[in-house]
Amino acid sequence: MKDITLLNKLSLLATDKRAWGLLFVSALCLEIAALCFQHIMDLRPCIMCIYQRTAVFGIMFAAIPAMLVNNLITRLIGYIGWGISAIWGLLIAIEHVDIQTAANPFFATCEFVPNFPSWAPLHEWLPNIFAATGDCGDIDWSFFDMSMPQWMIVIFAIYIAIWVVVLLSRVLLKRSL
Repeated sequence: MKDITLLNKLSLLATDKRAWGLLFVSALCLEIAALCFQHIMDLRPCIMCIYQRTAVFGIMFAAIPAMLVNNLITRLIGYIGWGISAIWGLLIAIEHVDIQTAANPFFATCEFVPNFPSWAPLHEWLPNIFAATGDCGDIDWSFFDMSMPQWMIVIFAIYIAIWVVVLLSRVLLKRSL
């Protein structure tokens, strides 16, 4: 009985606009932090940083429909956007760490111009947010001996874990009824 109660509580989170608002605010805080690192601390983002930033924006924007009008369709849009963005961000962060920790840094390079679609050249529209000016191999910041992309692996893994728990609780609750 306790299992169903816990499942019910977790499942009901997805139907609460405040939960989607929390998802939005958490991603917004990460974006604000990234811009502070860039413009206040003068840490130049590389192409991989920009792609991870784009993934965080994806999570943030995925929360908006269900935050505004919470129904089956908006939640489905939110789940899809959240999952794709979090998984893509994790893969990019892992690749970024691989570049930073490569045994031979001459073979571990990245591009300088983001590969955004031609119909949405974000780096041209909003260069203060999406232009890559740094080198992927540089480690200019660390906290508890972890670089920024290592922290992003942790952050994206948390987003994925919460996404999986919420989705599984929805599916398991529907099956138990």
